[in-house]
Amino acid sequence: MADARIDYEVRDGIARLTLHQPAKLNAMNFDMWSCLPGLVARACAEPAVRALVVEGAGERAFCSGADISQFGEKRSSAESVVAYEDAVSAGLAALAGSSKPTLARIGGICFGGGLALALSCDLRLARADARFCVPAAKLGLGYTFPNIESLVRRIGLGAAADILYSARTFDAPEALRLGVANLVWPQDSFAAESEAYLARLAGNAPLTLGAVALALRELAKPDALRDPTAANEAVTTCFASADYAEGRRAFAEKRPPVFRGS
Repeated sequence: MADARIDYEVRDGIARLTLHQPAKLNAMNFDMWSCLPGLVARACAEPAVRALVVEGAGERAFCSGADISQFGEKRSSAESVVAYEDAVSAGLAALAGSSKPTLARIGGICFGGGLALALSCDLRLARADARFCVPAAKLGLGYTFPNIESLVRRIGLGAAADILYSARTFDAPEALRLGVANLVWPQDSFAAESEAYLARLAGNAPLTLGAVALALRELAKPDALRDPTAANEAVTTCFASADYAEGRRAFAEKRPPVFRGS
């Protein structure tokens, strides 16, 4: 569908990946899943980008999940199911493995694959009217092991079991309590508050942000698979950087630092 796409824009140091299929509440179709890794790689390669934000077009939804209307075509055989799941897994893995901080900016509906997208990001900023659900059990769909693992890692086994078994919808305050959302703002101030948060993040030292991202990526792995070498090397780079010197000068001079990522 021509109207189904992910828009890409860099503004004020933030790469914005906007899910755009408003007629279906920004549901992700196969092509959208497939293009996601390339967009994440593009953002990570741009020196001006300090962080990536995934958001939904319009006010009604972040993402209603996978575009179920495609399942008859794209998930009707064992081979097509594997191809579709590979596309979804690659998109989620790209976000989870980003070398720069990733955030989901959530308003309205955040269901199924949309919640998986949000959970693949480092942080989730939610509007007070946001609603969350994993409806797989109502649809007879299988929810993949990595998606369940991501949910369990965020909120624990018991809460994940409740959400997956019941397929119930829960609101932003509960999402905050569970750790599904990290910050929640009222509807009338969400735009301003979330933009201010993004501006604060984008103003921080990019080498430090990258070093933290590397450490978080390793910590998300099982203990036996962790290799902190790259993260430790990134910390060494921070201390040897011009930005570190600038940060110290700015602190002494009582002014905001101007970081350049070097």
